[in-house]
Amino acid sequence: MLSRRIFRQFTDSVLLEPGYVTRPLCLAARCTSCSSCSRAWAPRARHASSSSTRWKTRQGNDFFAREARVQGLKSRAAFKLLELNEKHKLFKPGQTVVDLGFAPGSWSQVAVNRTTPDGRVIGIDLIPAQPPRGVSTIQGNFLSPAIQDEVRAYVRDPTLGRPRKQTISEEPDGLTEEQVDELERGYIDIERQAHMEGVGMERLGQPPEGSESVSDAKMPLKERDLRDGRVVDVVLSDMSEPWDQVAGFYKKSLSDPYFRMMNTSGNPFRDHAGSMDLCMAALTFAFDTVKTGGHFLCKFYQGPEEKVFETKLKRLFTKVSREKPESSRSASKEAYFVALRRKETPTREDVFRE
Repeated sequence: MLSRRIFRQFTDSVLLEPGYVTRPLCLAARCTSCSSCSRAWAPRARHASSSSTRWKTRQGNDFFAREARVQGLKSRAAFKLLELNEKHKLFKPGQTVVDLGFAPGSWSQVAVNRTTPDGRVIGIDLIPAQPPRGVSTIQGNFLSPAIQDEVRAYVRDPTLGRPRKQTISEEPDGLTEEQVDELERGYIDIERQAHMEGVGMERLGQPPEGSESVSDAKMPLKERDLRDGRVVDVVLSDMSEPWDQVAGFYKKSLSDPYFRMMNTSGNPFRDHAGSMDLCMAALTFAFDTVKTGGHFLCKFYQGPEEKVFETKLKRLFTKVSREKPESSRSASKEAYFVALRRKETPTREDVFRE
């Protein structure tokens, strides 16, 4: 019986089209001296998968992907936020911005650039990604109540996430570290500390004996927001539902993490339902932390539940718009809700009722 190699050589010499130059038939078991056998036993080249090739071709031909590389941006998604900010004026210098689902960090890059000087940007994501320069990050699942409490505690401290200002004194007996820290603290912190030292162990929120309580109407809006924990100017949400991890648990690298957030799963309703859950979680967080007059931006996949969510947004914010940026691919079902100028008076029951 002929071996598979000899049979292939024989059929090549007989069945190939006319004009094909056949090589001499070699019957050796594993010959490496002649060109025909060298060709037969040469290792086969590995080719990339068709999906990978299509993705690379699309990225290479995409204008925004090329421009992101030129400008040093983390991804082409930065141009979506730049376009929305150009239209709605979301950012101002000195603001506090929370970026939910920040990885790989292109939106945080834009936020840092638009809030300097004295601004601060806090990113939260499940992916252990390297944050852009000037961004503070918390790694964890934002849907976890413990992570949400940690983020709230972080943003309510006005000193966290801001660069420390260096104070240089030319006098030989310059300021001490305690005096420098006192100068860097805001007047609200100083007043709170003085109040705590005066009332001792009394409960917060209870006025001292013999003093009259100040009504909410007479209290400045900034102090009312601070009392209720509303200290964030803008909440951004570019979150997507993560794939379940089935392998790669050994990878701990920041530059090559296993965790990846999906774009779409191929099931439109699943993508839509998952995005609505994440938008609702982001809105709940925004209700607790966004100050009066602040803004909210979230990505969603279009579907039947978006109208219900838009109604909740309109109860809390003065103006709500749906946007499809030019840099968002036309084939994608993604879109964005832009909610501007948070109202002060709506309660949680008013906003989240069915």
